[in-house]
This record gives sequence, C-alpha cells and structure tokens, in this order.
Amino acid sequence: MKNSDSSFGASRQEKLEAFGRLLDIMDDLRTGCPWDKKQTLESLRHLTIEEVYELSDAILDEDLKGIREELGDLLMHMVFYAKIGSEKKAFDIKDVLDQISEKLVYRHPHIYGEVKVSDADEVAENWEKLKLKEGKKSVLSGVPKSLPPLLKAYRIQDKVKGVGFEWRHVDQVWDKVIEEMEELKVEIKDGGSKQKVEEEFGDLMFALVNYARYIGINPDDALERTNIKFIKRFQFIETESAKDGKSLIYMSLDEMDGYWNKAKEKE
Repeated sequence: MKNSDSSFGASRQEKLEAFGRLLDIMDDLRTGCPWDKKQTLESLRHLTIEEVYELSDAILDEDLKGIREELGDLLMHMVFYAKIGSEKKAFDIKDVLDQISEKLVYRHPHIYGEVKVSDADEVAENWEKLKLKEGKKSVLSGVPKSLPPLLKAYRIQDKVKGVGFEWRHVDQVWDKVIEEMEELKVEIKDGGSKQKVEEEFGDLMFALVNYARYIGINPDDALERTNIKFIKRFQFIETESAKDGKSLIYMSLDEMDGYWNKAKEKE
C-alpha cells in the first residue's frame, strides 16, 4: 500500500526493503569483491567528492534521470563509510541515522517544539544559535576547510548571517562592491605588489559573492552556468569555422567574434 501522503513513490515498507537490500549488497561486496575489500575511509574520500560534482552537473543540466543515478552512487558511499565504521567498531549505519535524526529534531523546535518562526531566514538564524548552544566554539566551525574558495566565501557569509552579522540593505552591499573595485583599481594604477593586488582582488570577489547572496543567487552555480555557456559558444566557433575551412590559429579576433555572435543568436 502506498503512503497516504503521496500520490507517487513506493510505500514506506518498500523503501525500507530497498535500503535493506543495499545494506546486504554492501556486506557481500565487502567480503567478496577484491576492490571493495581494500577500500578505506581515506581511499573513498576523493571518489565521494567526484560523485558530489557529478550530482552537481546533473542538477545544473536538469537531468532528473542523472540525479537519481548520482544520488544512488552517493547513498552507496554513505553505506560504505558506515560499513567500514562498523568494522572499526566505531559506528554503524544505525548510529549515523540516529544521530542525524536527533540533530534534525533538536534543530527544528518550530516543528518538534513550541518555537514559532515566520520565515526561512528565521529558521536559519535559530539553527546557528542552537549550534552554539551545542558547544560549537565558532559559528564558522562548520565551514569545511577543503571547500572550493568561491563556495567557502558563500557559506561563510551565510553562516554569520545566522547570528545577525549582516548588512541591513542590499544597496549597502553593492556600495561595498564599488568600494572594493575602486581600491583594486587604485592598487593596480599605483603599481602595487602582486600580493597587495591579489588581496584587493580577493576582497572584490568576496564582496561580489556577498551581493549575489543578497539577490538570491548562488555564485558558484552562476559561474558554472557561465562556464558551460562559454564552452558551448567556443566549441561552436571551432566546429563552424572548421566547416568553412578555417583554422582558429590563423583567424583574427574579429573573425572569431563573428562566429561567437552567431552562437549567441542560435541560443
């Protein structure tokens, strides 16, 4: 029988059975497959990161079939880590599930308690305050060191917003962008050291990331979409110029711009 709250998807029992099957398969692989037997927490790490990026690609491509597949790969990794944890007698999949469930209940007092909230921003603020009550030494302690810099800047700004460290108006954020841009221009004009120019450029990027957040844009997603768009247009230049018997290394910039504009028109 299907869930009463959904017109699509498997029943709870079917979901539990599917998850149980995955756990059984992992047990089999860990004992019988030479490759799976030799894996460690450390060896899986870079593979998991790769899977996350593949999921990101599928999301940006709006490829629902791909998203389903990549989610399966990620879920397998989570089960794999838990299996290794159980072998080390440190934790198993039940411990993992129990811990995240308890965390979600505790950090959603507006659902499981008496707290009232008016919007998603207030939920996020409560989340950060509850984390500090749990003993976190810093609001920023939850930002992974290995995050790519652009995403890290976004997460830093989002974290401090949770405790009220935030500009009051979006115009103030844009003013900061202009201020940082002027400081960069002055440093370049005055022949500043590479280190100083790099510092000012970083400040400008940080301000732009903050502005993106204020206007509801994830800068990492925005930049990746631009990357994809650029690749598509440049590859159009390559293929179309080749059809015309031309080679990029002998073409002028004006000629390439002509093909670029054609690529834009086709979009």
